[in-house]
Amino acid sequence: MSEFKEAAARRGSFLQTMRAVGWSFFGVRRGADHERDVQRLNPVHVVIAGIVGAALFVTALVLLVRWVVGSGVAAG
Repeated sequence: MSEFKEAAARRGSFLQTMRAVGWSFFGVRRGADHERDVQRLNPVHVVIAGIVGAALFVTALVLLVRWVVGSGVAAG
């Protein structure tokens, strides 16, 4: 349990975490950057950033589908 407390006390900024999670969504991450992030980022921030990123992705998809269906492009 002390390992979790130690990891949660890391001082990586939330912006750094969002950037790392964003690159992870695209699947383009260098090994050296990944190792650096593992040592620096707060795992609580990573979970929150992942949820925020997933919510933004789903929202963007829903808006895109609504736009395509509403514009009549999908009707052919």
